[in-house]
Amino acid sequence: MNPVALVQAWWAKQHITLAKEPPGSRQGLCSPPDQGRDLEPLTMLVVGDSMAVGCGVKDQSQGFVPDIAACLATRLGRPVSWSTQGRLGATIRRVRYRFLPALQDHPDLLVLCAGSNDIMANRTDEQWRDDLAASIELAKNKGRQVLVLSSGQLYRDPALGRALRAEVERRIARQTQTSRQVCQDASVPFVDATRDDVGTDRPDFWGIDHFHPGVEGYRRMAACVVDHIPQDLINQLSVSARS
Repeated sequence: MNPVALVQAWWAKQHITLAKEPPGSRQGLCSPPDQGRDLEPLTMLVVGDSMAVGCGVKDQSQGFVPDIAACLATRLGRPVSWSTQGRLGATIRRVRYRFLPALQDHPDLLVLCAGSNDIMANRTDEQWRDDLAASIELAKNKGRQVLVLSSGQLYRDPALGRALRAEVERRIARQTQTSRQVCQDASVPFVDATRDDVGTDRPDFWGIDHFHPGVEGYRRMAACVVDHIPQDLINQLSVSARS
């Protein structure tokens, strides 16, 4: 990391106060807007970091996961029962050793949502690769279908200095390339939402701490994620929801 980015990283650590995990239930039900409300819900569990638990908004119901569930319910045409398991600051290593082994449920769709904290913690590409691959194998035994999400668009966060954002962008690009290869090897879908235009340049994107997404930010990110889910997985989820 260049010296300017190092200084900006130190400044960010000293001055940015991250929003706590918001209150509210970490589970809920989202129904499609038209037909299909009475069908058996598909169950979805999202495991991961601060985005998984909605940091940046005032209540869990306004977070990333219920927004994903709402968009997925619309695309599937049937209800989605969602739940989350995560923590502010969680890395993929915590997902691997803490969250996944403790899961008791067996959802139709198990989503891994981590990456940004691994970058900010200076974890190596090799560490990311190993922990992601192991997490995917664990997840296959915990859910009927597995989906891996890319990290968020941290490199566009205006709370970070320009040099630091450029360094984070380079690291996210490497991490995304690694994730894509790991998921391909494991035969699980990977959704890359690191480059899509989700309105990060608009004031309404950012949350109450000006670091995490807010209500509108999560809504647009969720729509982007669900739009990128491969049709093959959508077809498999439709079968799971009917069985």
